[in-house]
Amino acid sequence: GRVESVAAILEAHHAPPSGSIYTEEGLLMCSVGLCGGSASGKTTVANKIIEALDVPWVVLLSMDSFYKVLSKEEQELASKNEYNFDHPDAFDFELLVTILRKLKKGKSIKVPVYDFTSHSRRKEWKTVYGANVVIFEGILAFANKELLKLLDMKVFVDTDSDIRLVRRLKRDISERGRDIAGVIKQYNKYVKPAFEQYIEPTVQVADIVRLQLTPRTARCDVLLLMCRIRLPAESDSRFADRIGTTSPAVQLRE
Repeated sequence: GRVESVAAILEAHHAPPSGSIYTEEGLLMCSVGLCGGSASGKTTVANKIIEALDVPWVVLLSMDSFYKVLSKEEQELASKNEYNFDHPDAFDFELLVTILRKLKKGKSIKVPVYDFTSHSRRKEWKTVYGANVVIFEGILAFANKELLKLLDMKVFVDTDSDIRLVRRLKRDISERGRDIAGVIKQYNKYVKPAFEQYIEPTVQVADIVRLQLTPRTARCDVLLLMCRIRLPAESDSRFADRIGTTSPAVQLRE
């Protein structure tokens, strides 16, 4: 697969999100992208934003579900920590874009389920129904220009590399059956270089760079989302009253 250039990604960022924010049935529909390094806390940020949103239906879509099916040779490399899961070519962007487009139309879809222990997709796919808001999180959430066009707001979760490594060690050892040596080897050979080459540069397209998350900053994120998708003014003022602020500027850093 072709790796998107930073220039192409920035060009897509400056284009307006594709499609209406309303489904054919007239329901409000918007999407939020969360990007950041491995173990940066993207899912935690997503859950805090969901708590602050106060809308009836929210879908959380993870990029982890869209790893490509590995060949026998790639499976063998993966078992020896010699396969690069952090490179754009490791992901099925075509399927991901197709699914996100359908979700933005309010349609129900089936999402693959990835097994990190066996490095494979499970036979059973998960059914996901249309929602008011889709929150999409992943290490390369901003690395594809077609994907960027589908995101109404983009949040980059910026976490110190030492913290990310410690979190990854704990997660991969306790949840994914890895050993310390293998995790560190994979981190130094693939994870860190991929972050520097493919992930960190996409901070330029973010509307918010999130350094920490509190209930207040989560509500700020929601307020900015409302401004970007032009929700009714009374919704903006209601949240502004709750957090004591006005509309935040684009690329808000805290």
